[in-house]
Amino acid sequence: MLVVLRAEEPLQLSERLRILEAIGVCHVEIAWSGHPAWVSQVQELHRVHGGLMLGAASIRSAQALESVAAAGLSYAMAPVLDSRLQQQAEHLGVHLVPGVFSPSEVHQAMALGCAAVKLFPAVTLGPQYWRRLRDPFGALPFCIAAGGLAVSDLDAWLAAGVDAVTLGARVADGEALAKLQAWIARRQQQGHS
Repeated sequence: MLVVLRAEEPLQLSERLRILEAIGVCHVEIAWSGHPAWVSQVQELHRVHGGLMLGAASIRSAQALESVAAAGLSYAMAPVLDSRLQQQAEHLGVHLVPGVFSPSEVHQAMALGCAAVKLFPAVTLGPQYWRRLRDPFGALPFCIAAGGLAVSDLDAWLAAGVDAVTLGARVADGEALAKLQAWIARRQQQGHS
């Protein structure tokens, strides 16, 4: 499970990161905003919140990808599949997970050698969508469902065969954070990471 956070200036997210780290979240994506201090602020967040595996979200341009590499992040998520960005990411040593929606995009991602894809926006497709692709495709890449999902959706999506789920704006209030903390604790008791 991953969480994506958005702010024009990444340092505004420090308290949210502290809370997420405290409840057991491991992977957090910081949305790229284009702010002139994005790189230095993400570096500072990485220094302060060293227990989190930070990545970047919303990567759609060469400039954004260069910022990810400059910030020292090892992975990034894109809402789209763009072969030029995939090539640039490989050159920069950044693992870029492309967004896919259709069977054609899944096929293209696999042809480009993408080991992981982001099914986006997942809420539009429903949890059974990925499973339905298994028969015609056979082996599928690691799948991260993202876009419009809430804590209450985690179990259904994971049971339907995706490998991970990204939560975003729906994990903004205390009630959602309490539900997420309870979900993480239950998964840990069951032996899941």
